Amino acid sequence: MFQVTRTPAARLLGAAALSAAALASVCAAHPAAAAGPGAADGDHLTVTVRDAGAGMDGTYELYCHPAGGDHPHAADACSVVDGDTRWGREVFAPVPEGSVCTMQYGGPATAHVTGTWAGRPVDATYDRRDGCEISRWDRMVPLLPDMGTGVRS
Repeated sequence: MFQVTRTPAARLLGAAALSAAALASVCAAHPAAAAGPGAADGDHLTVTVRDAGAGMDGTYELYCHPAGGDHPHAADACSVVDGDTRWGREVFAPVPEGSVCTMQYGGPATAHVTGTWAGRPVDATYDRRDGCEISRWDRMVPLLPDMGTGVRS
């Protein structure tokens, strides 16, 4: 018969309590939920768009949680990035190496996104050189300008 003495049981309960406390702190609110514009650890992105056309080119600052900055569609841009954020999946990841993409050209527009999202550094480049890149760009509209594909506005 297996017998548990008080000392090992107390250690087990103590370890369980510490594990639960550590898990609770990790699972707490989004790291930027309490941070506002200008906060060091908040969600902040700088979006630089080139060759997209008049009224779309430029550099924009975006803060999220709450939405702010000089991005022309700050709240919608924060929503689209929030909607694509998933545990274990990089929201700003490039097209995977070896992907089969349609041979279409979406124009000369490029975008560079830098900053911090969900506590992680961001340094992503976007263009519209083939079907995969066009789709990747369109998933980020309105963070990136809508180039007339009708995906999101």
